[in-house]
Amino acid sequence: MVVQVNKKNTKFSCTKHTNKNSHLKIITMNTLIKKSKSAKGTILVVGSSAEFLLTKDGKKEHVGYYLNELVVPIQAALDDGYEMVLATPKGDKPVVDWQSKSAAHFGGSEEALAKALNFVDTYPAMQKPYSLRSVIDAGLEDYAAVYLAGGHPPMVDLMQDPELGEILRYFHTAGKVTALLCHGPIAIAAAIPKSKEFRAAMVNGDMEAAKKAAEGWQYKGYNMTIFSNDEEHFAEENYMGGSKVPFYVAEALKTAGGIVKIVDGGIFKPHVVEDRELITGQNPPSDQLMAETLVKALNRQYETYKIVL
Repeated sequence: MVVQVNKKNTKFSCTKHTNKNSHLKIITMNTLIKKSKSAKGTILVVGSSAEFLLTKDGKKEHVGYYLNELVVPIQAALDDGYEMVLATPKGDKPVVDWQSKSAAHFGGSEEALAKALNFVDTYPAMQKPYSLRSVIDAGLEDYAAVYLAGGHPPMVDLMQDPELGEILRYFHTAGKVTALLCHGPIAIAAAIPKSKEFRAAMVNGDMEAAKKAAEGWQYKGYNMTIFSNDEEHFAEENYMGGSKVPFYVAEALKTAGGIVKIVDGGIFKPHVVEDRELITGQNPPSDQLMAETLVKALNRQYETYKIVL
C-alpha cells in the first residue's frame, strides 16, 4: 500500500548551499566521486555509527541496519541508472544486524540473500564511507536524494546528529527526495533544532518536554509512517529477550508533530507513505514497495529538473 499526498507542493531548488563559483548540478559530487556519463543522479545513503542500543533495563543490545532495507531499494535505484555515496557520522562502515542476514527477508531466496551480502562486501561505494561532515563540506547540491535504512541504530545517533540535521534541512528546502525505511524515519528528528533535548525527553518519558523541544521541526504536519508500536513489541519479545526499547519511534514522530499512518490488518504489512519530498516505509517487508516508490520519485524529479552540465 502506497499513500501519496501533497505531491503538487513539492519544491526543488539547486540554489541553496551553492557557492558563487560553482555550477548548478544534481548529478555529481565535486571531490568525493567521479561522475559517470550515464548516471542520472547520486543518492546519499546515510548509515549509523552506532552498534549498541541501551534498553530500558540497562542492557546493551547489539544492533545494526537491516540488510534488505538498504540493499533492495538502493539496488533498484542503481539498476535504474543512479549512483550512491555512503556516509556515516564517523565515516566508518555501518554494521549489519545479524538477524537480517536471512533469506526470509528476501522472499525466501538464498540466492537473493547471497547477492545482497555480496553487494555489501564488494560494491565500491559500500567500502568507502565518508563522514557526514565531509559530505557537507564537499557540497550537498550534488545529490538527487538522501536515503536511510532501518534497524535500531538511527534511534541512537542519527536522530540527534547535528550534521544529519543540516543535511535534512538542505534537502527539505531544496525539495529533493528524502526516503527512510522502518526505524529509519526516526532520523528525521535530527532536523529538530533541539534534537538532543527531544531524544532525552523521549527517553525520560516526558512528553511535554519533548513537544517543546520539537518546536520548529520542518516536518511537522507531514504524513509519514514508521515501525509501529505493535511491531516493536514483537521485536522486544522475540529478538530482545523481553527488554524494552528506550522509547517507541512511532510515538516520537507523533509527539514531534508528524501525522503517523500505520497500515491496518496486523503487523509487518508493506506500507509506504509519500508526502511532498518525504517518503517513509513502515517495516522490513516494505522494502520492495519502497524501492518502487523511490525510483518513481527519483525519475519524476530527474525528468522535471534535468540540468545540463
